[in-house]
Amino acid sequence: MPQPQLDAMYVKSINGTDDIIKDNRPKVTFLGRSNVGKSSLINSLVGKQLARSSSRPGKTVKLDFFLVEQRLFFVDLPGYGFAKRSHEALEHYRKLIAWYLFRSEVNHKIAILIIDAKVGVTDYDRESVMLLTNANIPFVVVANKVDKLKMGDRHKQLEFIREEMDGLPLVVYSSFTLEGRGELLNIIMRK
Repeated sequence: MPQPQLDAMYVKSINGTDDIIKDNRPKVTFLGRSNVGKSSLINSLVGKQLARSSSRPGKTVKLDFFLVEQRLFFVDLPGYGFAKRSHEALEHYRKLIAWYLFRSEVNHKIAILIIDAKVGVTDYDRESVMLLTNANIPFVVVANKVDKLKMGDRHKQLEFIREEMDGLPLVVYSSFTLEGRGELLNIIMRK
């Protein structure tokens, strides 16, 4: 069954200060380590190939802005912690992400912290939870790639993730089967 499409289009990629930050439409920010499936998740939400996805980690190197339903932006951040880049490039990404999340004038609607359901919670994910919490940015944790878990391991692995996330809202998601798509869209699109 084909998935419903949202009205969504690529607007621009930025590498620092830009007028799009001051556009007062809310921003839904997607963050997580490289190879966690951020771009594929965005594509599954909007129902079409919008964000650049690749089997090679680290494809997203700027802040990619997509206008959705003419009323909010999806923002795809570079991945952290895994991309095969120079130390200088990784430090640039870290500073760019920190600036965007914590020092720019962005109108945050919600951040979507994506973790790999098979890998589980990493130190980078824990640090992101702490930083988002301390900055009072609303966020939801998405356990992505749940279709990669063997059925016998699924319950146990998701329980480990829930325990690590200490009661934070968790959406179980698959960009492949679209499990969790409706739930995540409801969270994102509600006023």
